[in-house]
Amino acid sequence: MTNEAQWHYENFEPTGSSIGYRITRKLDEVQSPFQKIEIFETTDWGNLMLIDGAVMLTTRDNFLYHEMMSHPALFTHAAPKNVVIIGGGDCGTLREVLKHPGVEEAVQCDIDEQVTRMAEKWFPELCDSNADKRAQLLFDDGIAYMANRPAGSVDLIIVDSTDPVGPAEGLFNKAFYDSCFSALREDGILVQQSESPLMLLKLIQEMRTEMGKAGFQTFKTLPFPQPCYPTGWWSCTLARKAGGFEFRQDDAQAKGFATKYYNAGIHHGALSTPAFVAQALGE
Repeated sequence: MTNEAQWHYENFEPTGSSIGYRITRKLDEVQSPFQKIEIFETTDWGNLMLIDGAVMLTTRDNFLYHEMMSHPALFTHAAPKNVVIIGGGDCGTLREVLKHPGVEEAVQCDIDEQVTRMAEKWFPELCDSNADKRAQLLFDDGIAYMANRPAGSVDLIIVDSTDPVGPAEGLFNKAFYDSCFSALREDGILVQQSESPLMLLKLIQEMRTEMGKAGFQTFKTLPFPQPCYPTGWWSCTLARKAGGFEFRQDDAQAKGFATKYYNAGIHHGALSTPAFVAQALGE
């Protein structure tokens, strides 16, 4: 951050681009055993969380990511009861998952407890459901957790991770997907954040290839806007052992909870893959 201008810039080498935020002051900082977490106050985007210098979320636009990481998959599954979130330490995805009354258990397993503690302090609105009796917050290695999860015990796995470097690197390979495949029931769904479809299509291709090696048969990558991430356009990728990605449109339209971005129309539109993405992914 340049002290004179009071702006924070993140330069993202893989896309040859950067994004900046006008900063009022630094609110907090902690060095965990895994990474450095910083919180800034911005003039227009609320609070800003950085992990090892990379933007994780802002108060203003995090709803886009959290809603699209959760609701499309939850409304695609016929009756999701057991949900596992790998990562997701800011608890925003957990909050969205627990808006679904049919969910009976939601386990969030993030390796770094400090991410959750910083979220509770500086993004308390994301942690509204942490005390829900259906929620279980674990601070452990998500790779090991999935490897030890009983076979056929999960309806939905959400991999809400950082970029595939550092602690998250092992969440993007066949060994991890093998564990997910085993833990999922036959109609289960795996959903993982899959970076920018504009600039990081190769990563999406590699993810889907590795998922396929683990046994997943069908895939769908859903794009959505995300201003705070490189290129401003992000995605999540859904994988299933079998079956398509038609969703419970009537239930989505009649949902009994509030969202800021997600609705049945948005979901329907996200299923329409942009032409260049479809070509690259062989759809």
